[in-house]
Order: sequence, then C-alpha cells, then structure tokens
Amino acid sequence: MTIAKQTAEHLLEIGAVSLKPTEPFTWASGIKSPIYCDNRVIMGYPSIRKEVAAHLAKLIQEHYPEVEVIAGTATAGIPHAAWIADILELPMVYIRSTAKKHGRGNQIEGVIYEGQKMVIIEDLISTGGSVLEAAQAAENEGANVLGVAAIFTYELADGLRNFREAGVPFVTLTNYSTLITSAIETARIEENQRELLEEWKKNPREWLINN
Repeated sequence: MTIAKQTAEHLLEIGAVSLKPTEPFTWASGIKSPIYCDNRVIMGYPSIRKEVAAHLAKLIQEHYPEVEVIAGTATAGIPHAAWIADILELPMVYIRSTAKKHGRGNQIEGVIYEGQKMVIIEDLISTGGSVLEAAQAAENEGANVLGVAAIFTYELADGLRNFREAGVPFVTLTNYSTLITSAIETARIEENQRELLEEWKKNPREWLINN
C-alpha cells in the first residue's frame, strides 16, 4: 500500500475527513464543499500522528535535503512541525497569520537566521493562501523558504496556480483523488458519487449552482 493511500485511509478511519456529497459543508470562504478536512483530529491518535510525522520527515529529507529549520503555521501546523523537527533533530519556529499587537510584535516565534533554509509545515492545502503568506513573512525575516510540506491537498486549480506564481514548491502525503478512491473502496460513499465529487474539484465556486 502506498503512503498516500495509507494516509487517506487513516484520515477516513479517525474522522479527520468527512464526505457529504449531498449535504455540503460551508467553508470560511463561503465555498460550498462536499468534503471537510480537520487534521487536528490526528493529535488524538498517537500511533497515527507518529506515522504521519515520520512520513512527512522522510518526504522532507527526499525533497528538501538542505533544510535547516522547520516552521509550523499557526495553529494547525504547529504540533506536526514540532514532531517533525524532533525526528530530524532540527530547530523549530512557528509563524502567526499576523504579527502580535503587543510585546515585540513578532509574527515568527523562535529563532531564525539570515539565509536559513526553511521548510514550512501545513496541515492541509486548499488555495494555499495562508501558507504562502507565511512563506512571505518568513522570507521577509530573512529565511530561505525551500518549500512546503503538508498532510493533504484538495488539488484545487487555484492552489496549484498560486504556488506556481509564488515560486514555492510543495509536497503532500496524500490528496483528494486518493481519498475519494479510498472512500469508495471502503463503502463510505457510493461509486456513482465519484463524478459529483470530481466536478467539485474542477470548479468549487460553481459546484453548488450546478448541482
């Protein structure tokens, strides 16, 4: 079994991912979605969180071998970044969505050095907006962002375009397509719902209008 498939099955087993093709969720952005992913659930399952951290650490070693510091996005990326940094025996920092309004006004908590090679950990990627903002903040503080590593990607065209335009590579353990296949194979959804779910990935903002 591939790591992508194994991770997808874990996310389904523990309820980190919910699929409701006929009763869509509403994201904070207002997008109606047949899928909701909350990878914070992984924290409650020690064996799975250790496996996820180990796989992400290996992925980082393969794709970003020069990494010198691991950064977590606040808040969901922080625990995973901590576990990965421990495995790789590297320093860790975390990046807030905005600078603090008090104290030293930090946006990045921890110590980074000019030119330090950084990999940013995110729990999931949709359009990539928040993690790309974190990458820009890190670059502004002098870090050299090698790329992003995440557990899951929705594979949305907007996200792929945003990462490409920003010039930031990313890797993930699993993805939307693999998850849908796993959900069908384990009878969590019906095969005849695959087309509906694939249509959402192609154009999520128009999906509800057409269905």
